[in-house]
Amino acid sequence: MAQPKNLFEKIWDAHVILTNDEGQSLLFVDRHYCHDGSFHAFDMLSESGRKVLRPDLTFGTPDHYVGSGSEDRADFADDERGDLVRTLEKNADEFGINHFGLSDSRQGVAHVVGPEQGLSLPGLLIVCGDSHTSSHGAMGAFAFGIGASEVAHVLATQSLWQLKPKSMRITITGERGFGVTAKDVILGVIARISAAGAVGHAIEYAGPVIEAMSVEERLTVCNMSIEAGARAGMVAPDQTTIDYIKGKPFAPTGKHWDAAVAYWQMLPSDAGATFDKEVEIDIGSLAPTLTWGTSPEDAIGIADLIPDPAQETDPQRQDAKQRSLDYMGLSAGTPLVGVPVDRVFIGSCTNGRIEDLRAAAVVARGRKAKVPTLVVPGSGMVKAEAEAEGLDKIFIDAGFEWRYAGCSMCVGINGDDVAPKERSISTSNRNFEGRQGPGARTHLAGPEMAAAAAVTGYITDVRDLIEGN
Repeated sequence: MAQPKNLFEKIWDAHVILTNDEGQSLLFVDRHYCHDGSFHAFDMLSESGRKVLRPDLTFGTPDHYVGSGSEDRADFADDERGDLVRTLEKNADEFGINHFGLSDSRQGVAHVVGPEQGLSLPGLLIVCGDSHTSSHGAMGAFAFGIGASEVAHVLATQSLWQLKPKSMRITITGERGFGVTAKDVILGVIARISAAGAVGHAIEYAGPVIEAMSVEERLTVCNMSIEAGARAGMVAPDQTTIDYIKGKPFAPTGKHWDAAVAYWQMLPSDAGATFDKEVEIDIGSLAPTLTWGTSPEDAIGIADLIPDPAQETDPQRQDAKQRSLDYMGLSAGTPLVGVPVDRVFIGSCTNGRIEDLRAAAVVARGRKAKVPTLVVPGSGMVKAEAEAEGLDKIFIDAGFEWRYAGCSMCVGINGDDVAPKERSISTSNRNFEGRQGPGARTHLAGPEMAAAAAVTGYITDVRDLIEGN
């Protein structure tokens, strides 16, 4: 009888070409996503006279350096950023890869585009030169970020050398409380296990809370697996996954669809499968959550007080927590509710999908922004869908800025940034010092909490605004 395997093991084993004496495995890559920061890898290919081995399996879209504020998508913050976007288009033409450029309605953040186009599928091994490639694991794939030299290796060989990560299962139980979103769940998980709690592991998220989530919610959870130190985050494919994929532009059709579904149904972890690490988390008491410090693990429920670094037993952690407080301009033992904010960002590969925008619109409807607020769809397709539903009108009427697809203020390298010592509520995934601009103070939150701060001008318990609506 075959040894029971978990989801990660099944996908890993199916992609091993060979294993060397050092324990590294050469893996076949099914999908390779490139963005406007991938130019180093293409330069390596050009310098060595190599071609892209499988251009049909490589997909590029500009996202990091594009401007979000102008209908003229060629309106860049400066010439250097414009050159990076134009270089991706040039490389796509030269090497024959698929390219969703600025004039293409499918352009957007790579981690939004892949799933919505039906490119990210269960059982695939997916890579991209971006750490949040873990997002695609929500589709039941093994997906992870790689460096520039690795990107070049994949372009040239459609393969990649990797050491096998350990496996970890996080089982999430309990009932989601009122106003608790997928973003709150993953922030709660990271706060529980720490930003280093999954180092060296591929996480499988399981349990009734995950099973009840939509695919877009699962994408949010898997997206931030990296913030827990994980190599990847994954959710086993189920009927929810299959229903989401069906009819997508690049999804299998006809007899190929039937064969694909039959394969996908074999991927969930076998009964009796083991993991190197198991964690169970009951979220029954979880409230809407946001960060107070400069790490995603610095997260508390909206009604909680900022913790005191002096309570840390490890001197290094104590110093780190105090540095976070000082940088953020906050004091231990005080509430976050009522803290004034300077601007709000709703978007990114974490929370820039249509469900995220719908949730933010519920809060924005009939209210007025008190601070500058950007709403940036994760792709041109998300933008079109939101406009068809009238969400853009809700945001515009509320005084929010309705933008064009891109990474925008998540990363602060494209003209959308936060001024020094300004306080931002952001639906993105990272809050380290300077992430949204030098000296910027970033609080991570879900779309509803972000919208609540936008219409009040301070950190607000969103439940006070939506209860009874």
